[in-house]
Amino acid sequence: MPPSPPSPIRYAPTDGLTYNPNDPKYWDRRSLDQEVHRTFDLCNGCRLCFRFCQSFPTLFDAVDEAGDVRELPEAKVDQVVDECFQCKLCYTNCPYTEAEGHEFKIDFPRLIMRANAIRRKAQGLPLRERLLADPDRIGRLGTAMPALANWGNTLKPNRVLMEKTIGIHRDKRLPMFAGQPFAEWVTRETDGRGETDGSDDRVVLMPTCYVNWNKPELGQAAWRVLRHNECTVACPELRCCGMPALDGGDVPAAIRQARENVKTLRPYVERGYRIGVINPTCSLMLKQEYPELLDDPADPAMAEAARRVAAGTRDLGELLHELRVAGRLKEDFRSTPAGPVACHAPCHLRKQNVGFRGRDLIRRIPQAKPQLVAECCGHDGTWAMKTENFPLAMKNGQKSFVGMQEVEADVWATECPLAALQFGQACGREVLHPVEILDRAYREDGFATKIAPAAMPNDGQQSRSEG
Repeated sequence: MPPSPPSPIRYAPTDGLTYNPNDPKYWDRRSLDQEVHRTFDLCNGCRLCFRFCQSFPTLFDAVDEAGDVRELPEAKVDQVVDECFQCKLCYTNCPYTEAEGHEFKIDFPRLIMRANAIRRKAQGLPLRERLLADPDRIGRLGTAMPALANWGNTLKPNRVLMEKTIGIHRDKRLPMFAGQPFAEWVTRETDGRGETDGSDDRVVLMPTCYVNWNKPELGQAAWRVLRHNECTVACPELRCCGMPALDGGDVPAAIRQARENVKTLRPYVERGYRIGVINPTCSLMLKQEYPELLDDPADPAMAEAARRVAAGTRDLGELLHELRVAGRLKEDFRSTPAGPVACHAPCHLRKQNVGFRGRDLIRRIPQAKPQLVAECCGHDGTWAMKTENFPLAMKNGQKSFVGMQEVEADVWATECPLAALQFGQACGREVLHPVEILDRAYREDGFATKIAPAAMPNDGQQSRSEG
């Protein structure tokens, strides 16, 4: 008598569904497997997300071969986990998510994150993941001796050694370290106070670890734009947002970083400050991951603080757009990147569902014609740096590379500093953050094309009327 076929997998959430690491069942392997089986089976039947990353083709081919997701070898599941680089595009594309109001509550990226966390807890964190999980430690070391660190990051024998010892690809362009971190610049700029005077438009500028240690000039541009628009600006000492630790599977480290940042930010939020975050990955972290990471029944006060900080967080372009809608964004531009501007839309900005505000702000500059390229650049945090992922990262970003080049623009823009690094490597182009373009446009010498005084609005009335 032939064996009876396995029972079909139901797509309703199992009793193992949770994305909260403070829930004991989050760490239970049996609970995880239940969710892996139903999610993988549903994704295999749908196949809508085949084009986003290698995880899905790997999964679909493996199920075709095994015949049942419950028969997938552990090594194949690990491959699906490792090939996910948390771009979140599958979530924004999925019709079965809680955000879409669907009862299945599918969240493929968070499921993968959970699977990786359980694996790292069982097997331990590799050296590479421990190093990449703490950009602040790397930043402090690199900025202490920036010339030596930058020389080492470009020296071929050193890069070969780095690849063989810790698994950072020898050809991956790495961020350069600054001679003066942004936090030191702010201290000098404010005579040690870390905060300015200004109006009722109060902003905590979160530069992110990348801007602080690697590209302080971007933070300075954001600071000048906010000050030009008469905002009170504060820049307290903050830690890395925790996303590198979370991506590497070190959930406890991500929780520690989230907790310290929330402790710092909550008093500002209670005083009416909004938190303007330069990097969309970091604003996504504060908005959507902190409330989950800190949702601990043992500490309800911290859980409430995380929710309040999340509610007060804005991506920087989102915050400046709010100023414009309120009629308080100055449009006294004095020069312009006249003509087309190639504007890349980062994946983590699209996940926030706040619109393409960087592009919209560039549109306010006379003669500037931004054109949107909504394709993944393939970098995604530290994922592209790893030896096994670098070739995939370049492949994944190909559509965005071509799309940006097809705009035929002298000026390229993206809200994501690491996307700018990726475009620099793949296309040899300097890429500006939209706030850098605004900062330049406020200056007569910012761009070659000057704006005649008659073309400049006298105040914010144009913003108010055009909303």
